Amino acid sequence: MNISHLLLGSAQEFRDLPALARGASPHLSYRDLWRKVAVMSTHLRVRFGLQPGDRVAFAMTNCVESIEIMYAIWHAGLCAVPMNAKLHAKEFAFILDNSGARLCFVTPDLAGTIAEAAREASALKEIVDITTRAYGFMAVGDPSPIADAEPTDPAWLFYTSGTTGRPKGATLTHRNLLAMTLNYYADVDRPSPGGSIVHAAPISHGSGLWNFPMLARGAVQVFPESGKYEVPETVELMNRWPDCSIFLAPTMVKRLVEHGSAAELRPGALRLITYGGAPMYVSDLKRAMDQLGNVLTQLYGQGESPMTITHLSREFHAERDHPRWEARLASAGIADTCMEVRVVDEDGRQLPTGEVGEIIAKGDTVMSGYWNNPEATARSLRNGWLWTGDVGAFDEEGFLTLKDRSKDMIISGGSNIYPREIEDVLNLHPAVAECSVVGRPHPEWGEDVVAFVVTRPGASVAAADLDRLCLDNIARFKRPKDYRFVDALPKNNYGKILKTELRSKL
Repeated sequence: MNISHLLLGSAQEFRDLPALARGASPHLSYRDLWRKVAVMSTHLRVRFGLQPGDRVAFAMTNCVESIEIMYAIWHAGLCAVPMNAKLHAKEFAFILDNSGARLCFVTPDLAGTIAEAAREASALKEIVDITTRAYGFMAVGDPSPIADAEPTDPAWLFYTSGTTGRPKGATLTHRNLLAMTLNYYADVDRPSPGGSIVHAAPISHGSGLWNFPMLARGAVQVFPESGKYEVPETVELMNRWPDCSIFLAPTMVKRLVEHGSAAELRPGALRLITYGGAPMYVSDLKRAMDQLGNVLTQLYGQGESPMTITHLSREFHAERDHPRWEARLASAGIADTCMEVRVVDEDGRQLPTGEVGEIIAKGDTVMSGYWNNPEATARSLRNGWLWTGDVGAFDEEGFLTLKDRSKDMIISGGSNIYPREIEDVLNLHPAVAECSVVGRPHPEWGEDVVAFVVTRPGASVAAADLDRLCLDNIARFKRPKDYRFVDALPKNNYGKILKTELRSKL
């Protein structure tokens, strides 16, 4: 089934409900969005001469046009290539060239950068700025029927963040996107018609994928007029639009809690915050729950199986009287519906409860492979299982705790040390805003532990104080041998800390 059938169904059932909003103002109803998408798809096929399976990229700050473009792409039987608006011209060039995209839509702030990148993308034939007449003209003409699509046809090429090298294009099919939508209904939430989602996180990433379950249930997709995450504006939109859901990275949740305007949220305005994409420390999570109430759900996944490996539901968050409540908050939850999740050794043998190994997953949300990269596909997909590169362990109740990325594990004197465990302890100190732990080559032990620490504004802490904190909470051999106090930690465009850059400073 072509994923664009979700929009057709909503246009029939929720005809006059708002589908898109620009800030506080409705933009298009479901009926009007359907009509516009069907006409735009005609232009993609006829005016631009695109054929089924061709790739169409977009590099855009968050805006209503991104949803119009996505569904026009799928309606025409094409494959969407979302690109993070914060990428460098060379990164855009690689994605455009690797994907073979023939057309790219841009917001005006990125038009120059994409034009520069296009010089190295031989397949790219045209760039369309959404503020020009060229885009406006795409709403004029006759509609086309939905193109046929096989469940295995590529629909979404998600390029990984490339923290260890060139990004890889995780190929998600129409079946993958539909399965992800159904998993959302089974494990996360079933939105109400007339509800809303505020797209404050990049539409090219997790927030964009949440458009499917929202659109299929008749919710309005709200785009901040700023095109980005500004806490006061986000709070204002949460209060304006009913029954509001939002996808946020943990750092964004923390900003919401620490900003004074969060107190202005009216009771009941916020239905759900789905957080994921990076670890959230228990101390930050508890503070968020105290301020925002029982509205938080965690999802664990990756671009190769987006947000659909495990989940920690609102119900688990709320069980404060459970003897393992804090341990559960520190976990990634239980396996998603219709997903098989295992912890295995390097040979793929399943490990007993409590033993640490690599996390592998199987299900209909797992990508078909990496675009144009059979070697990487063979490494990551083995006998239908996705090898995530993440290290973790199951407890006796089936809750999965992530230890670290396998490449970030530190081996000192033959002992495995997981940086996340040390980071959790360091974050207990009230002066610590954030931290990251890495391994440093050591002539005798192989590696020793170094902590990079960012303190809160106006606060300070001595290395000796952090050392005592570690000695009170973890084994002596795990404590950092060196503390580096820095103004900020290097991060990629999705907010993940770049440990490779930290290691390069040692």
